[in-house]
Amino acid sequence: MVLQIQQFVDKYLLVIMIFLIVSIPMSLIDPSIGGFREQPNIPLFYASIAGIIIIVLYSSYKERKARQKANAKRRSKK
Repeated sequence: MVLQIQQFVDKYLLVIMIFLIVSIPMSLIDPSIGGFREQPNIPLFYASIAGIIIIVLYSSYKERKARQKANAKRRSKK
């Protein structure tokens, strides 16, 4: 049951990650003319980068905790 919940969380994080990756070029390119903006949307750019970093750190933290739990369970069976 816990594994299934973890998979749903990872799917949600993946969707959010895709939106963040798409928002980086959107902050630099003007969709109406298709070229670079004279004044890029810097807060959107840095917020997207920060969001990607947070998702990567959170995913690695959750994976490490799951691995520690699995190792403890494996050791206790002996």
